[in-house]
Amino acid sequence: MDIKSMSSSLLFRVIVAIILGIICSLFFPVWLAEIFTTFNGLFSNFLGFFIPVLIFSLIAPAIAGLGRGAGKWLGIVAAIAYASTIFSGLIAYGASQALYPWLLKDHQSVAEIDLDAGALQPYFNIEMPPPFEVMTALLLAFCLGLGMAVVKSDTLFKVTRELERVVMKTITAFVIPLLPLFIFGIFLGMGMNGGLLEIMSAFGKVLILAVVGTLLFLTIQFIIAGAVSKKNPWKLFKNMLPAYFTALGTSSSAATIPVTYQQTLKNDVDVNVAGFVVPLCATIHLAGSMMKIGLFAFAVVFIYDMEVNAGLAIGFLLMLGITMIAAPGVPGGAIMAATGMLSSMLGFNTEQVALMIAAYIAIDSFGTAANVTGDGAIAVIVNKFAKGQLHTTSPDEIEEDDRVAFDITPSDVEHHK
Repeated sequence: MDIKSMSSSLLFRVIVAIILGIICSLFFPVWLAEIFTTFNGLFSNFLGFFIPVLIFSLIAPAIAGLGRGAGKWLGIVAAIAYASTIFSGLIAYGASQALYPWLLKDHQSVAEIDLDAGALQPYFNIEMPPPFEVMTALLLAFCLGLGMAVVKSDTLFKVTRELERVVMKTITAFVIPLLPLFIFGIFLGMGMNGGLLEIMSAFGKVLILAVVGTLLFLTIQFIIAGAVSKKNPWKLFKNMLPAYFTALGTSSSAATIPVTYQQTLKNDVDVNVAGFVVPLCATIHLAGSMMKIGLFAFAVVFIYDMEVNAGLAIGFLLMLGITMIAAPGVPGGAIMAATGMLSSMLGFNTEQVALMIAAYIAIDSFGTAANVTGDGAIAVIVNKFAKGQLHTTSPDEIEEDDRVAFDITPSDVEHHK
């Protein structure tokens, strides 16, 4: 990766924003810092307005699409991807319950820090009420998506696809470019209000746990794939390592598809199965992303001593799993789609959501690598049952179909999960 491409990546800009926010908090005058606080207030209000629209516009056509294309195998692969994603989230929840009382016990004092005391105040604020609540968006998208799939409503399906493209353009051209400035303002405010070092220390431990967690989950995936296919799990996993390391370098599921496809074939997966499963799962299988979001979310819950019982946590994961399947394929797209669930179901405030976004993007490539490597395990499982039954177009053509709604070009290597 050259200097120009590195400096233009979202990860680089977020890291710079965090560092500058911390440094500037040491000497910025209050009047200057409150300019950024004003921007953050407006941007946060816009996100609150936009996220329900985002969720509806992504999930409705995604569910409707299950009734089109490759018939029952599309639904089966989507179900496997959803089950894998939920399983990853449940492991993250179990790990948080078992490890956080020990790992983060010295950081619960964060909850006692009153960040509102002496907090920076915006110069003005503009309320932006959302058109509907997040849960309403989910239910409406689910009902409308199922309805379109059942009655084959081509006109309404095209309308939701167009809405999806409009929303995606808003994300890529407006929301994502402004995220680093938003994160800068958050860390600037936390640094000037106190408690920043304690929070960063706690999240550093969770970052390491998330990387280890994705590797352990891959191990489980390939053990299951090996048991189903009656093949050596280690050999299956070893064959997929080139895809893993390619994704680490590109942080892009789309750019890794050719490598994932070739390595999947080395696991004796039928060419039609590989050509169908790999491009599809590159869009809908985000188990690695779920692991990261789950671990970070439950870390915030533990550190801030929030009341989230097991029932609420599992409900959050089930809803988040649907959101992950429809998450946009852009840098930070998964965590942006998840912010609605974090706020509406877990009660996260603006600072906590910003921490989630920054931590997620910091190890974005590890989540993407886990996603695409796990795609190989799913392909092995599907191959056991679908070999000889799938007759699809070429991987490039399927990839093009998957790219339509996301406006992704084959050469675009910056579009992450």
